[in-house]
Amino acid sequence: MIHLITGGERSGKSHYAMKLALKNSKNPTYIATARRWDSDFDNRIHRHQSERGSAWNNLEIEKYISRLNLKGQTVVVDCITLWLTNLYSDNQYQLNATLQEAKTEFDKWRTLEADFFIVSNEIGMGLHAENIIGRKFVELQGWLNQHIAAQADAVSFMVAGLPLRVK
Repeated sequence: MIHLITGGERSGKSHYAMKLALKNSKNPTYIATARRWDSDFDNRIHRHQSERGSAWNNLEIEKYISRLNLKGQTVVVDCITLWLTNLYSDNQYQLNATLQEAKTEFDKWRTLEADFFIVSNEIGMGLHAENIIGRKFVELQGWLNQHIAAQADAVSFMVAGLPLRVK
């Protein structure tokens, strides 16, 4: 099962995904995709870790989630945007190479036989990026969100902490 939860920044996506996962399992797995880019990200990671209780199995995976044994588990992937940023950076900001790698990697997740609650961002609804790398990333994120949503069993859009069922 794949449930995509998307929306704007600070719209309640992660909280909602975690709530759904805890309804589905007493001991869900939380996959944090954030790369420790700087002290700000390090502080953000520590804050998020402290918000989760002892029920959670916490993993930090920057790219290859398909390599994990997740069979039968309930998994929150938080978030696709940071995961995609890692791929984009490692592919030297090559749009097509990154999109292909992201789709190929994501398509392997279905074979893991896990219940996924996947958090992503609708960054195309925000400010227009000022440089080519940013503008191409907005396109990349939109295309990957479409790819995931097409395969998802459910899609929710978060607005001001409230979920809207899209699919």
